[in-house]
Amino acid sequence: MPRLVLIEDEAGIRLALRRWFERRGWEVVEAADGEAALVLVNGMANPPAPDLILCDLNLPKATGEEILARLTDRAPALLSRFVLTTGDDVAHAEPGTVLHDHPLVLQKPFDFAAMAALVQRVTGL
Repeated sequence: MPRLVLIEDEAGIRLALRRWFERRGWEVVEAADGEAALVLVNGMANPPAPDLILCDLNLPKATGEEILARLTDRAPALLSRFVLTTGDDVAHAEPGTVLHDHPLVLQKPFDFAAMAALVQRVTGL
């Protein structure tokens, strides 16, 4: 069973995403803020590693960028599975920012077809 770590502070979005993934046979582990996500990240270097990490950029208590930095230190092999989501303007992101430099960013609002294509590209599932 593929495993998703879902990091999203908006309860409605988190619920919709959890349901979408669970209907496709995924196990979903959730964090509602950056602090809870950092606790999850600390354990990610140990098996079982997630197949996908879907993380909002703008979170309370720690940002998606901070979580990405921690993951870079603790489990760099997972960076290719780390997808940032944001309502910020990705198309005009400044060079040197995480939105410009990180290769896996999903612009909100997104439709499930776009997310499915990105999940397929990242995981092969």
